[in-house]
Amino acid sequence: MSPRVLTTESGAPVADNQNSATAGAGGPLLLQDQHLLEKLARFNRERVPERVVHARGSGAYGYFEVTDDVTGLTRADFLSEVGRRTETFIRFSTVADSLGGADAVRDPRGFALKFYTDEGNYDLVGNNTPVFFIKDPMKFPDFIHSQKRDPFTGRQEPDNVWDFWAHSPEATHQVTWLMGDRGIPASYRHMNGYGSHTYQWTNAEGEAFFVKYHFKTNQGVRSLDSDRAAELVGQDAASHQTDLLQAIERGVNPSWTLYVQVMPAAEAADYRFDPFDVTKVWPHADHPLRRVGRLVLDRNPDNVFAEVEQAAFSPNNFVPGIGPSPDKMLQGRLFAYADAQRYRLGINHTQLPVNAPKAPVVDTYGRDGLHATRNGSRHDKNYEPNSYAGPAQTGVPLAAPLPVRGWTGTHESPAHPKDDDFFQAGELYRLMSADEKDRLVATIAGGLSRVTRDDVIEKNIAHFRAADPEYGARVEEAVRALPED
Repeated sequence: MSPRVLTTESGAPVADNQNSATAGAGGPLLLQDQHLLEKLARFNRERVPERVVHARGSGAYGYFEVTDDVTGLTRADFLSEVGRRTETFIRFSTVADSLGGADAVRDPRGFALKFYTDEGNYDLVGNNTPVFFIKDPMKFPDFIHSQKRDPFTGRQEPDNVWDFWAHSPEATHQVTWLMGDRGIPASYRHMNGYGSHTYQWTNAEGEAFFVKYHFKTNQGVRSLDSDRAAELVGQDAASHQTDLLQAIERGVNPSWTLYVQVMPAAEAADYRFDPFDVTKVWPHADHPLRRVGRLVLDRNPDNVFAEVEQAAFSPNNFVPGIGPSPDKMLQGRLFAYADAQRYRLGINHTQLPVNAPKAPVVDTYGRDGLHATRNGSRHDKNYEPNSYAGPAQTGVPLAAPLPVRGWTGTHESPAHPKDDDFFQAGELYRLMSADEKDRLVATIAGGLSRVTRDDVIEKNIAHFRAADPEYGARVEEAVRALPED
């Protein structure tokens, strides 16, 4: 077998990859050194802009296998038969930090899953928590700005973090999750995943159901306390990436069992609180978990940049039988996620291998643009309708239509009889053991004690007191007992 020859990107053989061309042995470099210029220019451009959120991530391939019959709930083809397997790709991530951040930090974790179905890609973009901080996408940029690095100090500022939460009482539930024992997962393998939002399933008869996704880890939930997490960050900042990579390489393939909560669409309007509010969970007593299948991860990416950083997810990538709900945060993400990838990776990012559908036929009128690989031929028209047997619409919607009524304009979410920003946070607190409560209070106090404004501290304590009087009183006492940072 002849040795491989290094070439330039245009295919010419490279004579010397160790020394630049110069004017004489000690002279200046020459502009004519095409290989040097190409190499430096490519190096400057070999990274796409990192994600504004979820920048630090890890990924793996696997499969989803249906274990239970759900055909009465959805006509999605990949869920149509017990035993059916669908190839998947998952990306885990932290939310607030940059690409160079550490894994073992107190932060929600992204849980973004791509199903390569025969009817196109289905993306389920969730987190390791069943709720979120806010319920209207208008507040999302401000929320993220408050959690990211301050423009002046260049670091995350407790004043900004807690000031935003002080003005966002609906965040109390998620803050209680984040500051509790599950706020720092021991690894990506040892945490649950949730769709978080409410989605719609539609069966073959056209009946609509609203669902929430729960991926329960089969490895058991394991978390880190703050001290152990800090120690782990010092030992290996990429600890979660290392754990996932090594586990799969050893053949210890992590898995999750998927359950859904199901609400007939007709029940949503009269439910005691807004079922589309992502700051709230559906009580299991009302809507028990129903098993669907299992997710198994069994293959690591060969190239992290090509397959993890260039992986693009969008919750508007639905397949027949699955669609959106009126969840405001979900509605905002239907646009924002896809648009973020158009900015980061270009208009043709769906043609990259990790994002390309594996459906038997992909037939669109999309043409041209940067990195286009599917432009058609002289026989293909780039408009529709046409007289040349081009692809045509099916006339069959992916999901059932949603009724709408009322006046256009900006509105607060409609109030249901039991809507409340604090009740579920209090329920979560009261479910905790004495030791869990101690750690929760200590973690919150550790953050609040670093805030420089007393009014911000008082507003946050008022939220915890509204959730549970004991909860607020203990946080207040703990904050006062700590010195200001």
